[in-house]
Amino acid sequence: MAVISGVGVDPQIVALAGTAGSTVVALMAAEGWQHTRDGVVALWRRFRPEAAETVAGELDTARQAIVAAAESGDREILRQLRANWQMELGLLLAAHPEAEAELRALLERAGSPVGGGQVVGDVRLEAHARDHGRNYLAVGDQHITER
Repeated sequence: MAVISGVGVDPQIVALAGTAGSTVVALMAAEGWQHTRDGVVALWRRFRPEAAETVAGELDTARQAIVAAAESGDREILRQLRANWQMELGLLLAAHPEAEAELRALLERAGSPVGGGQVVGDVRLEAHARDHGRNYLAVGDQHITER
């Protein structure tokens, strides 16, 4: 069982949240963003209505940051926004697993291949390093800067 902010979550939900968060951020800079934005806000209105307006504002702010980052070439903002929306969507799905079908449908309407693959069992990462070797493991984006 994977953990999102202290909450045990099915690995399949973690994978969907990762795809969805990355897709939502990628679509922020694309035409048709308003439709995707409205779909994400509708998810919150249905499953967490008390936070829907806050999410709408966060999506608008994130889109402005994406546009500015694209102009300046700031890839760190993109990484941070992806991680943030992966977490937000993961928490929504952890609290409301019944939102999974609606999120998948939203992503498919937006043209994102979410697939129907299943993860069976626990997510387990294991690595062994020898002779001053290094291992880097991630379930999601990973950026490494060594000096």
